[in-house]
Amino acid sequence: MGFNTIDFAIFFPLVTAGYFLLPHRFRWALLLLASGWFYMSFIPAYLLILVFTICVDYVAGRLIEQSQGRRRLYLLLVSVVANVGVLFFFKYINFFNTNISALAEFLHWNYSLKTLAVILPLGLSFHTFQSLSYTIEVYRGRQKAERHFGILALYVLFYPQLVAGPIERPQNLLHQFREEHKFDIHRFGSGLGLMLYGFVKKLVIADNLAVFVNQVYNNPSEYFGISTFIATIFFAFQVYCDFSGYSDIARGAARVMGFSLMENFRRPFFATSMGEFWRRWHISLSTWIRDYIFMPLAIKWRGLGRVGMTSALLVAFLFSGIWHGASWTFVMWGLILGVAIIFEVLNGGGHTKGAEREPWRVARMLRTFFIFCLSLLFFRAESLQVAVGLLRGMFEGWGNIFSQITTSAYVNKYIFLEQSADDFLLCLGGITGLILVEYLEERGLVIPLFQIKRFYIGKILLWLSVILAMLFVLYLRSPNKSQFIYFQF
Repeated sequence: MGFNTIDFAIFFPLVTAGYFLLPHRFRWALLLLASGWFYMSFIPAYLLILVFTICVDYVAGRLIEQSQGRRRLYLLLVSVVANVGVLFFFKYINFFNTNISALAEFLHWNYSLKTLAVILPLGLSFHTFQSLSYTIEVYRGRQKAERHFGILALYVLFYPQLVAGPIERPQNLLHQFREEHKFDIHRFGSGLGLMLYGFVKKLVIADNLAVFVNQVYNNPSEYFGISTFIATIFFAFQVYCDFSGYSDIARGAARVMGFSLMENFRRPFFATSMGEFWRRWHISLSTWIRDYIFMPLAIKWRGLGRVGMTSALLVAFLFSGIWHGASWTFVMWGLILGVAIIFEVLNGGGHTKGAEREPWRVARMLRTFFIFCLSLLFFRAESLQVAVGLLRGMFEGWGNIFSQITTSAYVNKYIFLEQSADDFLLCLGGITGLILVEYLEERGLVIPLFQIKRFYIGKILLWLSVILAMLFVLYLRSPNKSQFIYFQF
């Protein structure tokens, strides 16, 4: 059951009401059962995969805490192999097999392993990394091993962030399941408001943009120049509103019950460098990769100087690319971003003289945004060949655009992308509204409603925002409902 379904509209209030009606000592069990039911609504049998990895990590965590010396490392490796092994089998085995088959054919080897008919369990990459963070933190001595099997299972299965994050650390989430959360009307309203803001991002902005994006990327040979440019810009906002919208809904649903999940996005399109962009975008994954991939490698290779640091950066971004999907397009996406950040690092972090002046800041934000958009050509395209074709086509057809843009046939096909003018304007309005809200937040001119201390002002603004968000969802939502993009990861 996705957040954007009628099933969730029934599930969420029932679980929330049950949570507050039950005595505190039974609440963990309700959340665990509800989370299991939530996940089983997709493919029931795949719940057994999570049960397997939870059992492995529970035993491994307890034994790691009790062990000394190299035995602790071996136990950690058991957890890593179990979690990564499951992830590899379901997500990467066919990618690995296809490439080995191609290499074997090129070298005239005999390789007969056939493609396996496996379906990727929903959100497998997310809860695999969350499970790994638990055993790694126990190994590093930063987290005590969890004695309560049900609590550890809930840490992995907690339904708001089970499918698409944020990827939590045990230090932030585990203790919250033991704390008693009393019903608070202000927290309830702010959580509901955050959920509705997420629904606006997803249903009103992302799903409407998806129609235009799909028109070009599903028919790459028919469009070029300004069409590809518009679709790529639209896709940047689509993937942002889709994913950050999910994160807002997840954080809001958790907040209603008193839980605090980490912020996963922090206005990334206002970043003035690629390094800053990744401190604002998918924060739970970027910090995971920083702490468990980049930093260990950077420390190990620090004797190599800049070569060691840049190599660690490149590995980290290639890792990020392959995490997103078993395809060379994602590898190339990670490579492009890694090279862009390495270039910035080698040139003083992307800063230039006078960079703090507003015109320079805007120029650097646009530069960062367009680098990200170009990388998204590979993220969205079905293959490297299609991505290269789209990239080449983006720079074609601009010479005579001013003579053709006055014709309605050209505008309808190559600018409105064969959709209605009203839908196109709705997309532009959604993007403009999003930028305006985030600009005010970036400048500190918008105080989060749940932080307003004055009772009446806070309540009035809070519930007005909730009602406004509901109206936006009801009247402006796209009829073309789509699954959240990051469900495939």
